[in-house]
Amino acid sequence: MSVEIPIDPETYDADDRGERRLVLEMDHEAAVERVREALTYAGFGIATEFTPSEMLNEAVDAGRDPYTIIGACNPGVADDALTETDGVMGGLFPCNFAIWAQEDGSQVVYHVSIMKLARLVGLAPNNDAWADIVERTGDYTEEAWAAIDQN
Repeated sequence: MSVEIPIDPETYDADDRGERRLVLEMDHEAAVERVREALTYAGFGIATEFTPSEMLNEAVDAGRDPYTIIGACNPGVADDALTETDGVMGGLFPCNFAIWAQEDGSQVVYHVSIMKLARLVGLAPNNDAWADIVERTGDYTEEAWAAIDQN
């Protein structure tokens, strides 16, 4: 059964969604530590961190390889985003960075911009203030990606 959605996802690309991914050639714990340090360096606070693979492996014997999510937040941008959206942006907080192990032992680091997604689905306004929030978040994220991608 197909469910109709109010937007056409095919009209948006990875850049529209603020989607990024890279592969790190290291073990899972080292990759998680690299992402954690890079986010802190770039001005994010670590709001939450959890490992769904452990929960799923325990609860339903999923057999998942390591998969960790780090929820990051830049307090100044978060405060502005909550103000600009009358609080609804909190439903998407924090900005998540997912790290998962691949069969070859490398780690994928993945992020999608909640600020861009909020605008695409109508949770955030289409105005200059929101454009500034997207740009500021993008600047912090770019700085984090540069630190994550160091060799």
